[in-house]
Amino acid sequence: MEKTDQSIDDQEEIKRKVVNAIKEVYDPEIPVDVYELGLIYEITVYPVNNVYILMTLTSPNCPAAESIPSEVKSSVANIEGVNNVEVELTFDPPYSQDMMSEVAKLELGFL
Repeated sequence: MEKTDQSIDDQEEIKRKVVNAIKEVYDPEIPVDVYELGLIYEITVYPVNNVYILMTLTSPNCPAAESIPSEVKSSVANIEGVNNVEVELTFDPPYSQDMMSEVAKLELGFL
């Protein structure tokens, strides 16, 4: 039982580190990180510290469509203890400005 609790704690710690790493990745056209923009739909940390990230882009025609997901993957892969990172792109549901955090809306003058 104790070992399971420790594993859950470890997964939560890895997840916190993943979020912090993702917050280092910015859309080149918008001065806000991709996490605060609401581009990250899901972060799953599996028991062997494999990380799955489901994300979107501001639009399917985003000029940074190749660079942003690879930057997210690279940033997360650099976290000590992370074994493997899979980043999947989706456009369902489509991105909207409603997905931005209050921090992002404030930074971009929407509040």
